[in-house]
Amino acid sequence: MNKYQRIILVIMVCFSVFSAEARELNFPVPQTVSPEWQKLIAAQPAPYWNTHPANIQEWKEWISNFNKGAVKGLSELREQLGVTAVQSKMGGVPVWILTPKDLPEVNRDRVLLNLHGGGYVLGAGEAGMQEAVLMAGIGKFKVVYADYRMAPDFPYPAAVDDAMTVYRELLKTTPAEKIGVFGTSTGGGMTLILALRAKTENLPLPAALAAGTPWTDMSKTGDTYFTNEGVDNILVSYDGWVGDAARLYAGKHDLKDPMLSPVYGDVSGFPPTILTSGTRDLFLSNTVRMHFKLREAGVPADLIVFEGISHAHYHMSPKAPETKFYFTELERFFERNLQ
Repeated sequence: MNKYQRIILVIMVCFSVFSAEARELNFPVPQTVSPEWQKLIAAQPAPYWNTHPANIQEWKEWISNFNKGAVKGLSELREQLGVTAVQSKMGGVPVWILTPKDLPEVNRDRVLLNLHGGGYVLGAGEAGMQEAVLMAGIGKFKVVYADYRMAPDFPYPAAVDDAMTVYRELLKTTPAEKIGVFGTSTGGGMTLILALRAKTENLPLPAALAAGTPWTDMSKTGDTYFTNEGVDNILVSYDGWVGDAARLYAGKHDLKDPMLSPVYGDVSGFPPTILTSGTRDLFLSNTVRMHFKLREAGVPADLIVFEGISHAHYHMSPKAPETKFYFTELERFFERNLQ
């Protein structure tokens, strides 16, 4: 190694140390958000963010432990919000029908399909239901929550196949003009993929889509995969479990296939869409790139970016005023766009 190579090596080492230290800095919690959100923003990342299961059995054990924790408090939340939950099946796919006890007359023949988040691995059964409960309870819509199949047992395209099965069943009883689809993270990506699939299958598209912090690019492409790495206290880094889950679900398929990463799809003719993210969200670029793609195609598309929050914080604190604001915004959006 010559003198110049040693100098370059020293510079690279110093830069890497600086970068690591920079990621350990704690940014001030914004005082412009509610106390409930301040607690979320100030929280340290959960230790499981950097889990890397080495085999299928380890994946299943990790998934099971997460799901057990996620179910806690859901029954109480449904009771607090006056939401009933009935298990059923649609086209063989397990679903839950969530109905607010005070369902408005105008919404009695409308329905929202919810596709939950969880990286195509987490959220089975009731574990991914919190967003659907909040939408039913605050937004006052009947919600069909799809308990779609996931990896490791059921890789691509099982999840979206199940979502499409439920959507086709809904079309048998409800005109597309009265159907909305919504979801967060993976569910947000699936919401957009469902519309792409409906187009390719010549099915009528839903009347409106709500994609919260959608996983629109399963490859590590986009500015905030890098700028918000270590800033987002939920996902933290693509190089944690998230990237592993992407590869587990996709298998040998190209991660930039539009049926995995809808930001690469043809979104012309899409219905009105609302997208949501936060300034510390690892998926902020996923969201704003998708918003631009929709607007570029002439699709009416709105974008909400919340101050200070990481990935999907907007449905993690049910009592926060911003949470009520968010689901009220979705309520208004669907009321405007569903017949």
